Amino acid sequence: MMIRSGRLWIGGVAAMLLLGAALMARADVQPGDQVTKANVDKVADLVSPGVKWCIERGLNLKIVPYKKIEWNQAFREATEKYSGQVKLGADGRSIEGHTAGLPFPKVDPNDPNIAVKLMWNYEYKPYVTDDGDLRNFDADTGPLGDGPMGIERHYLLDHLRTLFYNSRLYVDPKPELPNQDKVRGKSSLHPILEPFDLKGVGLTSIRYLDPDRQDDTWLYLPTLRRVRRLSSAQRSDALFGQDTDVDSYGGYAGQIGWFSWKFLGEKSVLGSLHSEKIPVEYCPGSGDFAFCDSWEKRDVYVIEGVAKQPQYAYGKRVLFIDKETYLITYSDIYDRAGQLWKVWMNQYSFRKQAPVAGSIEYPDEMPFTPSIIMVDMQLRHATRAALPSAKYPGEQGWYFNQGQKTGLTEEFFTIAHLIASGT
Repeated sequence: MMIRSGRLWIGGVAAMLLLGAALMARADVQPGDQVTKANVDKVADLVSPGVKWCIERGLNLKIVPYKKIEWNQAFREATEKYSGQVKLGADGRSIEGHTAGLPFPKVDPNDPNIAVKLMWNYEYKPYVTDDGDLRNFDADTGPLGDGPMGIERHYLLDHLRTLFYNSRLYVDPKPELPNQDKVRGKSSLHPILEPFDLKGVGLTSIRYLDPDRQDDTWLYLPTLRRVRRLSSAQRSDALFGQDTDVDSYGGYAGQIGWFSWKFLGEKSVLGSLHSEKIPVEYCPGSGDFAFCDSWEKRDVYVIEGVAKQPQYAYGKRVLFIDKETYLITYSDIYDRAGQLWKVWMNQYSFRKQAPVAGSIEYPDEMPFTPSIIMVDMQLRHATRAALPSAKYPGEQGWYFNQGQKTGLTEEFFTIAHLIASGT
């Protein structure tokens, strides 16, 4: 009996060792490897469940070596100068003493407040620019099947602009714009140029520093000649017939204080931060809902967020936040029953200049974003966006920290401008 028990014990250890070796082999991808649905198990532990679903349906990954991303000098100096004076507000829904730079550069995994501190780092990440202008981009939405994505609607958009009022490092005035209303930032997407029935539609939003003050989010509908105000909960609703919602932009674009945050740990995953192709190149066949480009191993924080608003569409979000840049590589979104519902994927291409003649050359590498996708796994439906569109071969697409030099003024974020550009 003792020998048999010993054999069982030895056999159990051997089985565990074999399982461990299999898991290690499964996650052991090397630069030069191609990951497809045929060998998706090889990366099952290196991607989120949502990304794995996409690989199984045609997304291809080209594995390249990891490349470090350095903070620029201004952000690094601001972090060193100001971070020592930053602390969480009493309820964690705000921070105090922050001027510029990363609020919490040193985080302890055992800190009970680590999740919310990491989210404040995400809010004031190294690559939030003082202002940004994305021009001439397009999007497609449609069902997914065994073949190419069915295109139900094609969208062409003129501008997505952002302007931050505090924590400014690059464009005067610094570190804050005149800010009587205590605004964190403004963003506006307008006008839509295609399809015809949405021509002139636009969306503008104001985020306040006070977590108790709701965003002012306005939707202009020229066919009705009216402006409609969206509640905070409606920011999770899909707009314009797409799968995307305002709160999912970038992976997460809501107020930090509107969610309860939980730290799930750190891990290595595959992310696309040094993509080669601008404009985006979509995968062949059934994978054409997603970008095909370079992916590398990245260390991330995994954060779970649950909305405090009962009317919010989603049950929870799981964010995979890159530890160097604090950008979200991808985000899995679950319904209120706990079932995987959607995935948002970001494609980044850190570089000093867009690969088009005459484009602006920046002193530091900037986070160009050739494409984003959002996939609804439950409906087998997707929205893909090319930033910029391939229809504009001379367009650099992204303009960082250019202010009035590229026409970005506070007037652009007014309801009056929203209406005037849509008529």
